[in-house]
Amino acid sequence: MTFLIGLTGSIGMGKSTTAKLFAQQGCEVWDADAAVHRLYAKGGAAVAPVAEAFPEAVVDGVVSRDALKAIIGRDPSALRRIEEIVHPLVANDRARFIAAAKSDIIVLDIPLLFETGGEARVDATVCVSVDAQTQKARVMARGTMTEEQFRAILSKQMPDADKRARADYVIVTDTPEHAAKQVRDVLADIRKRIPHA
Repeated sequence: MTFLIGLTGSIGMGKSTTAKLFAQQGCEVWDADAAVHRLYAKGGAAVAPVAEAFPEAVVDGVVSRDALKAIIGRDPSALRRIEEIVHPLVANDRARFIAAAKSDIIVLDIPLLFETGGEARVDATVCVSVDAQTQKARVMARGTMTEEQFRAILSKQMPDADKRARADYVIVTDTPEHAAKQVRDVLADIRKRIPHA
């Protein structure tokens, strides 16, 4: 039997880095964002159904995220229709990954884990967190979004304090060394609790 960890955390909290730390400890990691990219890419499973529902969203055989954003901007109800297409495809991708995985502990990297009720599908939840100042500095340092866009993303995500309160484990990503130690501690604790691991 495989143990499933749901890894989550708000933007700029260090989730991708923490996912790599789990991978370094021998866990196989499934990334929800990467799954969506695969589905939207040329030949991806989402291209045809999205093209049928929103022809202008597919450009050169690829689902354009910018076009989807523009469509949702004009018609907020379009988001639900897009989710109805994409969510089952993402779930299939995840199920295939889990079925093929060989590691005793699999990490599912899901940004909106709590927001979508995803915690019901995993055995334990891990939330990455850091202070708000560091979070903002990391996001701004990427140079890919404005402060206004950052605030808009935050407004759609569950507050960090709520995520921490709901998570089984919290990993503070203030330094790489501290985060790596906490990842090892989490895995040691889980392996203590699951006799087959």
